[in-house]
Amino acid sequence: MSISRRQEDRALDKAEQELVANTHHPALQDLADKELSSLTKLVRERRDKARDDVQRRKREIRGKAAPKGTSAATSATGNKIKLEVLAAAVKRLNTERSRRERMAAQLSQAELSRRALTLKQASTDEDTPANTRHAHKGMREVASTRPKNLVRPMELGRQRKAAAVAQAKRDSR
Repeated sequence: MSISRRQEDRALDKAEQELVANTHHPALQDLADKELSSLTKLVRERRDKARDDVQRRKREIRGKAAPKGTSAATSATGNKIKLEVLAAAVKRLNTERSRRERMAAQLSQAELSRRALTLKQASTDEDTPANTRHAHKGMREVASTRPKNLVRPMELGRQRKAAAVAQAKRDSR
């Protein structure tokens, strides 16, 4: 289930609201790579803190841990929503980072292809000796090392059918 911006604002404090606002679409693509990595680090820290708080509250509710304040927590719903919001923000940041990495890889592959093309165009055919197995006017045929089968296929089929008929005669006795 998606969480609306209004629910996000209700679950987060002011500093967290600013961090999460930068993880949404138009602002996210405007970030530089260093800003993206620092924002990812900050949001992960906040998410981990919220996760630990939710776990602590659950233990208090079950009676497994001593209460942090004067009385034990009765509910962890607000912190769960906060955790969901921060986890979704981290997911958006990770997706953006992987998208940028894919784009960089595609650009580097295009550069490598262009470089290979210029090298190929710069080389001449005179550099390679004529007696090698390279594609000039086509590959030269290499003789097969497998011995030729001298039995005609018709003969093989005739023998197979004769054997099947003989077996059928034996089975019917």
